[in-house]
This record gives sequence, C-alpha cells and structure tokens, in this order.
Amino acid sequence: MRPDVLNPLFAEIESFEGVGPKLKKPLEKLGLARVRDLLFHLPERFVTRRPVQNVDEAGEGENIVVALTPTEHRASRGSRGPYRVFAQDEIGNLIALTYFGRASFTAKKQLPVGEKRWVAGKLDRYGDMLQIVHPDHVLEQPDASLSHLNEPVYALSEGLTQPRVASLVAQALERAPNLSEWIESSQLAQEKWLSWREALEVSHKGEAPAARDRLAYDELFANALALMLVRADNRARKGQPLNGDGHLREKLELPFPLTGAQRRSIDEITGDMAQEAPMLRLLQGDVGAGKTVVALESMLAAIEAGAQAAMLAPTEILARQHYATLREMAGPTGVEIALLTGRDKGKTRESILLGLLDGSIDLVVGTHAIFQDSVQYKNLGLVVIDEQHRFGVNQRLLLTKKGRRTPHTLAMTATPIPRTLTLAQYGEMDVSRLDEMPPGRQPIDTRVVSQGRLEEIVGGVARHVESGQQAYWVCPMVRDSEVADIAAAEARYATLKERFGDQVALVHGQLKPEMKDAEMERFVAGEAKLLVATTVIEVGVDVPAATLMVIEQAERFGLAQLHQLRGRVGRGAEKSVCLLLRGEALSETGAKRLALMRETQDGFRIAEEDLELRGGGELLGTRQSGDTPFRLATLEQIQRLLPKAHADARLLIERDGGLTGERGEAARILLYLQERDWGVQLLRGG
Repeated sequence: MRPDVLNPLFAEIESFEGVGPKLKKPLEKLGLARVRDLLFHLPERFVTRRPVQNVDEAGEGENIVVALTPTEHRASRGSRGPYRVFAQDEIGNLIALTYFGRASFTAKKQLPVGEKRWVAGKLDRYGDMLQIVHPDHVLEQPDASLSHLNEPVYALSEGLTQPRVASLVAQALERAPNLSEWIESSQLAQEKWLSWREALEVSHKGEAPAARDRLAYDELFANALALMLVRADNRARKGQPLNGDGHLREKLELPFPLTGAQRRSIDEITGDMAQEAPMLRLLQGDVGAGKTVVALESMLAAIEAGAQAAMLAPTEILARQHYATLREMAGPTGVEIALLTGRDKGKTRESILLGLLDGSIDLVVGTHAIFQDSVQYKNLGLVVIDEQHRFGVNQRLLLTKKGRRTPHTLAMTATPIPRTLTLAQYGEMDVSRLDEMPPGRQPIDTRVVSQGRLEEIVGGVARHVESGQQAYWVCPMVRDSEVADIAAAEARYATLKERFGDQVALVHGQLKPEMKDAEMERFVAGEAKLLVATTVIEVGVDVPAATLMVIEQAERFGLAQLHQLRGRVGRGAEKSVCLLLRGEALSETGAKRLALMRETQDGFRIAEEDLELRGGGELLGTRQSGDTPFRLATLEQIQRLLPKAHADARLLIERDGGLTGERGEAARILLYLQERDWGVQLLRGG
C-alpha cells in the first residue's frame, strides 16, 4: 500500500487550476497525468533573454524581448503555410512574427493591428526578412516574466505552451512534500547534494548539474534496490531441481553444429536448472546467433526431468513462427508441442488447456494468454520469455504464480546491450551471451545510398521482386511523432502500390491487430513481395525469401535499431542486401553511424559504439531498441552514477537491515515514488 505521504504526488492533475478535458489530451501525450509526472518533467534547457530597444541592437539567433506594433496580418494561400504578423519596432524596423498550424488563432487574438505588444523569442532571418517564429511570450505590458534570465524550456505537445507547462509545474512543486532521506549519509555529504524536494525546485529553475545528479541517483538507486529485492526473493523461493538425462536432446538432428557460445550458454542454463533456487537468467544473442536452439535444448532438458516448458512471445505472429520452428527442430524427439494464443477459442482451446493440466502437452508456445488464470499446468518447470524487453519485471513476477513451485525462467533478447548498461536493465538476472555466429551465415551487403536516387532504387526493387524474391521497405522515423511515422509509411505505400499493385503490403502500429496479422501473413506466405512498414517489424519476423531491406532516412534511426532492422534479411541461403538511404543534410554523428553499419555486423560492437556516439542522449529509447526503465537519468549519468547507486542499495540490504529501520522506511517510500514498488510487494508475499 502506497505511503500516505505520497498521496498528493499521485493525485490527478485535473484538480489543477485551468486543467480541463481540452488540456488533458496534450498533457497525456507527454505522459503527464499526475502531480508526480509534472515534477519529473524536467526542463530540456534554459533560455537567457536580453531586453532590447529595437532589433538593430540584437544579433541573429539571439533570444530577445522587444516592443513591437503589428501593422498587418497575412495568411498563406495553402492550409499548411505559415501565418505571418508583420510588426515594427520603435524605430520602424519591420519584423515578421511567424506561426504555423493552430497557433495562428492565438496570433489573431494576441496581436491586434496598431496596438503595442512586448514580444519575447528568438530572432532569426527568413530571406531578407527578420522574424521570430512562435514567440515565447506576447504581453500587453512588460512584466517580470519577460526579464527572466533563466526561463525553463519544456518538451511540449500540440496544444501546450511554455507558460502553461511552467504554471502547472509551479503548482506541482507547491504540493511536493518533504520526504525522509534514503541516501546513505556519507554519500550525501560527499556529493554535497540537496534534499529531494530542494533538488526538484532547483532543477526547474536553472542549470543545476548537482541537483539533476541527485534526482538521477534516486531513480538509479530505486531501480537497483528493487531488482536486488527481486533477486533475493527469487533465491529464497523453492523451485524444483531439473536434471535432464539427455535422452531427448540426443535425438535432435540439427543442420549445423552448435557454436562454442551456444554450448557454453546451454551449460550455464542447465547448471542453473539443476539447483533448487529458481533460475533467473538472461540470454543475450545477436540477430541470427541461434537463441532458439539454446532455448529448445533448455526446454528439452526440463522435459527430460519430468517437467513442462512454456515459451512466451510478444506477438501472435512471432508465437506462430516459434511454434513452427520448434516443431520442425524437435520432430525426432516426439515431444508434444502446442500453440496457445488469444485467438484460440472453443474446443481447440479446451483441448490445449486439458493437455497442459494432465501433462500430455510437454511444451506450449504462445502469447501472454499462456499465463491467464484459466491456464493451469501439471508441472511447469521452465518458462522462456522471448524478446524480453517487451515485458516488464511485473509481468515476469506473474510467472511465480504458475506451477506447484516457482518455475525456472530464461529471458531472451536479440537486442545486444552494452555491458555497462546490462546492470541497469537486468540487474536481477544472471547473463549468458551468444557472441559467436553459426557457421555458414552469409554477411549482409550493406550500402549507403543518397535519398536522391529514389527512382533508381525503386527500379532495383522491381527487378528484385521480378526475380521471385521479397523485400522490406522501412519508412523514415520522425522523432517523437508516431503519427508522422505512419503518414510517411502510408504515403510511401501509396506510391509503391501504383508501381507494384497488390504485391505490396503495409504494416504499422495503428493498424488493428487482425489487419496487421493478415498483412504480415500475406508477406510470410509470399503472396506479397514487398512489405512497407514502420519499425514494428524490427523484432521477430523471419522470412528467408526476403533478401532486400531498404531503410529510408537511415540517419534518423539509432544504430541498435538499424542493426535489428537489417537482421530481418540474411536469414536464408541467398545473399542479402541492406540499402541505407541517407538524407542530404547528414550530421557528423549520422555519417559515423552509417559508416559503422557498413563496416561491421557485430551487434555487441554496434551497441558499444552506439553508446559512445549517443553520449548523453537516450538510453535504449523506444526509438532505439526497447523501452528504457529510466525517466530522469541520462546515459552519461547512468554510466557515472549507477555503480554508486548499486553499491548503496547493496549496503542497505546487507548492512542496514533492508526496508526496516529509519533509512529502510525512507527507501520504501522511494520505491513507491519511483514506481518500483513491486520490490516491496515481494516482501509482503504479494
């Protein structure tokens, strides 16, 4: 149960002054639904403004405050063009105040012709005309807000303004309570950190690296502590030792020998399964490194020992793919394999449920449906979770409810994670790494091509399709705008459909699941030769006949994601090609990313290099390679502060009595504050 002191922070922000249904929607787009969310919505930067008498005193690119008198409003002919308000400063210099979209309605109200207004914003030039695009403030009379030397700049969504968000944050700060200290006293003194509440206030008011570090540390400490509690709870639980005798595994007729990394990982997994404490292990494997074979060997070892195994996939299409692959590979063993998804109804479903209950089904593959309350097992001994980053710790903890005793858990991910970040993402797990590729796998010919050669590339795709092969076409990513991603995909689909007709399929995240599955199945079956998609195809799709990948504006993608997308080809005997289409304006970092993609196909090296190139940017962001568990901590802070936070969490558990005592109670509050309270629930047997 959440501590009462935190209740004000989890109140809905609808109770704030001026927040109604109209404002709620853009706030929700930013994940701002509660007081806590606003407190943690830290400024992206701070802007310094200088008051000037006229624009001659200002430099281009400078943030200024200047008195202007509007002389004319001029709308563009097209609906998407800019709306401009022409105005003069006190000595007659002409300047355009430029607005786009719905902001033009605001301009009409705020800037009546002939009436002086004080305008704050960034001075730019458009052709021969000086302009301010979307002024930050327009006031009838100058006030203190215009002379703020450090005004916060927050991330916005359409319908929000900087003053509005700043006002809401100010209301949230008023409701923030003083909380007991959870950081170890010597650490606090050494870093000279403020209290939690003071650090929040300072972080919203100006550049404050130490205060930001304090808040990032809190998040990292809570994450490390929660994962340690999960690990400790798992070790205290009673599982069942599973010692397979090998009689099923020796019947496997694999078309290739196991790599050294596969053999090592299988030994680590079966060694864990032989212990009474339930296994909690992560298998990291690059695209095509052979995770499925390792999973099969592990599941057969459990079945040999008289237990059942279950494999959980994030999507139905991936579950069906695994089912077909496992049935083919495990055919000679004679084990009974079933597929269970949300689509299965009636007698088919009843038959599978009965087989799991009486033990006649040895191995089940499926989506989250395999862990619904109605699904009972005779003796579930091993659970394999594919594409681990699609499932949170909460979902993994649900597995402890299944089986007579806690089953062993093997989580798998095809997203190579830098060693420095594995602790942050999977601190409760032991880790095995598949860092060798199976023999005979052909390298993918990766080329960087200018977007200007689009017609030539479409012609190449046509020849490719005419030869009987298939291709992917991944559309450009527009940062923070899934709607724009989909629009880009639909526009490209429309142009390619004119050329290729029904041979083109379209997949994106907003399609209804049944429609998305139908389009994917058309492609998997070979009925569609070209699949246009957003990054929803990043993980799991296995179509050996697809040997060409086209990625538009590849410089907009993270390295890890480019590597995942490239891994959708090169899965058959034919040579595969990946074309990375670059835009004309290519940054130095973008050029380095694309050069590295040409140079190597080692996912672990790419992950490490991506870490260096992104510097203080996103950590495994949704646009990179899976959801990150962190909202406040930057990549640079994670690398610098995580070892300290991890050591502090260990100290709390091993020396300071865990969540008991004064500091332990404060840490319990932190776990709820950072929404890592699943660590607390375990202690209560929840």
